[in-house]
Amino acid sequence: MRFFAYICLALVIIGCHSCNKQPVKTKLNIVFILADDLGWPQLGCYGSDYYETPNLDRLASEGMRFTNAYAACAVCSPTRASIMTGKYPARLHLTDFIAGNNRTDYMLTQPDWQKLLPLEEVTIAEILHDQGYHTALYGKWHLSPEKKPPESLPYNPDKQGFDKCIVTYKPDQFSDPENDAHNVDSITDAAIDFLNRHQNDPFFLFVSHNSIHDPLMERKSLIEKYEQKKDAGKPENNPVIGAMIETLDKSIGRILNKLTELELDKNTIIVFFSDNGSKESYAKQTPLRSGKGWLYEGGVRVPLIIRLPGLIEAGSVSDDIVASNDLLPTLTNLLTIKNIQKNTDGIPFDNVLLGNGRGKRDKMYWHYPHYHVGSGMVPGAAMRKEHYKLIEWYEKSLTGQDGAFELYDLENDISEEHDLSDEMPDKLEELKTLLDQWKSQVNVQMPTIHKDLN
Repeated sequence: MRFFAYICLALVIIGCHSCNKQPVKTKLNIVFILADDLGWPQLGCYGSDYYETPNLDRLASEGMRFTNAYAACAVCSPTRASIMTGKYPARLHLTDFIAGNNRTDYMLTQPDWQKLLPLEEVTIAEILHDQGYHTALYGKWHLSPEKKPPESLPYNPDKQGFDKCIVTYKPDQFSDPENDAHNVDSITDAAIDFLNRHQNDPFFLFVSHNSIHDPLMERKSLIEKYEQKKDAGKPENNPVIGAMIETLDKSIGRILNKLTELELDKNTIIVFFSDNGSKESYAKQTPLRSGKGWLYEGGVRVPLIIRLPGLIEAGSVSDDIVASNDLLPTLTNLLTIKNIQKNTDGIPFDNVLLGNGRGKRDKMYWHYPHYHVGSGMVPGAAMRKEHYKLIEWYEKSLTGQDGAFELYDLENDISEEHDLSDEMPDKLEELKTLLDQWKSQVNVQMPTIHKDLN
């Protein structure tokens, strides 16, 4: 039966070469691989000649690589929520990593934000489960009010549409770097076991790694390899991160090889994504500015690769603006499932994947009403329209100070070095108006001036 199914799939693919490509009518599988804190420039296929990512480079050569893909937030939990629901974190009021920063000695007071993904929210796993898919999540979740049991249990992945789940956590100071400290191997082992058990069924497998999140640790011999490499001393290159990325890449290779072995590679959509940029204090994100936690490009622009042989052109590259909240409607469209999500902010880009025109997203928004201790980020918002990007700093805008806004032309200044706010006042006002309108539409929670500073 499987052979007959693949013959049918092949006929559909061949037919699509002579017409506009359409999603396959048979049920496709999905493997979604999410890295933690992996930066846009830290893959070979995104330009690094220091970090070694042969399996991800292979994935890019067999699928589509996006150069303007964005996380919905510069920290993890909000982006993960946007992937699950297709909604902006600001609409969910889940705007910081859980449980966030509880300090109260800042100029602004953060709002009473949502510190979990409510069970009422419909996730992509629930949508696919209702369509008969076997669903599993192995690895990091970070959408429960607490990371570990028993407090985490009522909001864990098995309550959000996943039939199977194993939730892992980042290592602590007692973890052994020589023994899978970040659970990369154990997460991959569980994923491969799932593929073996469900190779004859439609499935949605979410492989959610803790790597390359700190604490930075990896096997000594692998770190030494990167310490000895040319350019190891450059600010964008970190030998420990190099070792961690290599381990992560090898795990992805194992999954790709298993799909090929099970003859599932041609009927499985593979998505590779990162939840936010990499931490700048560990490695510069050259040519991007800043890193994790910040609204500059280094914090929110991330790698995205999607593969589906026969329908997505091998080795293709897209500069369309796409976002983490777009993935849910895009994947359900590819599966020809009607998107039942309400108030979704996602804009599907399946037409881009299938080579049927440009993407429909020309604007992207961010809202972060918090102070991020790890990076030093202060409360702010941002938006991108086409190639212009506006950043608003709430401490200054809410108190009427100068310098509350920055404006950049990303087409000519990807490093965000030249602020155009004084040179282009009309463009500044246009984007400010759009940002204010969006804030009202999604009902953002704004920070307030600390009462002791009034």
